[in-house]
Amino acid sequence: MSIRSINPQRRAGIFAAVLALSALIAMLNSGMDTPMILWPVEAFLGVAFAIGWLTSAPVLLAYLLAALFFLLLTVAFYLFGCWLFKILTKH
Repeated sequence: MSIRSINPQRRAGIFAAVLALSALIAMLNSGMDTPMILWPVEAFLGVAFAIGWLTSAPVLLAYLLAALFFLLLTVAFYLFGCWLFKILTKH
């Protein structure tokens, strides 16, 4: 299955989700002296730390909530990209 076999609406959704995740990861790591290859890990750990520190949640729950946050963000921007493509192309 190649990228060309995916319909354009889904391709736009994937592009929007990747772009949103990349922007969030870049924003969370701006000003840090971390190699770029480690930015996704640092962003995830930073979100987990913020959740754990602000809510006094157990460590495991903070990690699960951070994973859920990134998952929901990805799904939301995928759906937004699909919707925007549909609106712009009038399908």
